[in-house]
Amino acid sequence: MSEDRKPEETKRGQMARLSRLPVFLALEGKRAVLAGGSAAAAWKAELLSAAGANVDVYAEAVSDELRQVAQDAPGGNVTLIARAWSPEDFASAVVAIGAFEDDVDAKKFSDAARRAGVPVNVIDKPAFCDFSFGAIVNRSPLVIGISTDGAAPVFAQAIRAKLEALLPNGFANWAAAAAKWRNAVKAAGLPFSGRRKFWQLFTAHALANPQNAPTDHDFARFIAEVKGLGAAVESGSVTLVGAGPGDPELLTLRAVRALQSADVILFDDLVSRDVLDFARREARKLLVGKTGFGPSCKQEDINALMVSLAKQGKRVVRLKGGDPLIFGRAGEELDACKAAGIAAEIVPGITAAQGAAARLGVSLTDRNFSRRLQYVTGHARNGKLPDDVDWRALADPATTTAIYMPVRTLGALVTRALAEGLDPATPSAAIARATRPDQSEIFAPIGELPARLAQAALPGPVLVMLGNSLGGLLSDSSRGAAAPLKKSAANS
Repeated sequence: MSEDRKPEETKRGQMARLSRLPVFLALEGKRAVLAGGSAAAAWKAELLSAAGANVDVYAEAVSDELRQVAQDAPGGNVTLIARAWSPEDFASAVVAIGAFEDDVDAKKFSDAARRAGVPVNVIDKPAFCDFSFGAIVNRSPLVIGISTDGAAPVFAQAIRAKLEALLPNGFANWAAAAAKWRNAVKAAGLPFSGRRKFWQLFTAHALANPQNAPTDHDFARFIAEVKGLGAAVESGSVTLVGAGPGDPELLTLRAVRALQSADVILFDDLVSRDVLDFARREARKLLVGKTGFGPSCKQEDINALMVSLAKQGKRVVRLKGGDPLIFGRAGEELDACKAAGIAAEIVPGITAAQGAAARLGVSLTDRNFSRRLQYVTGHARNGKLPDDVDWRALADPATTTAIYMPVRTLGALVTRALAEGLDPATPSAAIARATRPDQSEIFAPIGELPARLAQAALPGPVLVMLGNSLGGLLSDSSRGAAAPLKKSAANS
């Protein structure tokens, strides 16, 4: 039996170093100084004006682009002043931009701005800049800035293009509605948890319907739904989330949303730490370690902790490797929530067999070889080989079988399955840490696999798959000896 273990809180990671601090300036109605009349200066004048600044441009020669911006400014006024800048021009300015070809001129401007206490940027000359302009995704009031610290502007533009494609233009309307409704939500008499629920409903609806402009009817409906919950809105909730087999890119969008809204995350040892990077930074992260045959938290302790946190009004995410509904004890945790009157939901994940098969490029239900896919656990509650395995199904040549938690009992399982008719030449694979960068595999006929696995001592978690649909893996001479492929009777 495994040693008992207590939940451990994972300390919040320190933020990694930032090359630049992203700051969003409030420039509405404020004065900006711009020196230079080039096309590059015109673009900066347009940005400043769009942010609401009144831009005074000092230049003896002005480009056509800059004249056009001044004639049709997107926001604040753009005033052209036909002379060179002077130190007195920085008075009352909140920001200064310079467009100079010559470093000497750039330094004079930068030094003067700094003496006046005005943050300064000189276009394309980072040595003279207090701040930089990044690539911008504009769904105002939703605004995203992207910076590579000047290292790769083209890369930043490419990232911006991807974000532009991901973020519908309609998000601008929803962000504007959020600003419009914020005071009304506060005045609606909702408790803190009710206001949080309102914004959860708002966000879910905005993400699902970005092109539908928000209306006062939407506001009234969200308020009514929150008030209709009554005392339940003060209660917490539990969400069982499948973390997938390891690769964080295999998380579902719904799983990411759950992680980003959680107050507390209870996670297992088998959950990839990269997955936790998607969690809300402020969330508490508690390791409720459950490892095969190692020190583990008791399931009843996990249930009690989960329920206790939810009763405190917390949004609890129970994060499990793979899919919580496949050998994840989800039933016991759902029963605990139901008995305590706690709202619970499930976010399914990609189970290890799917992830491993995808990484190996093999179909688990190839119609030439398999008519059934089955998932089998390698050990029972007592840690030994289950005594209720359907051995005839395991020996069926037209079946692909995935065996979870197989390491300690694989030898006994294979011995019994061979005695029940399993062909020892059946192709099989043991996959460790499926989908992760350090994934490793053993390919062998099933009769040889237990000895090969014991010798290799692969790091966990390990999954074993067997069936004639895996035959192509063995036929690759770089992976192991060839094994004959057998078509199922159903498809021959």
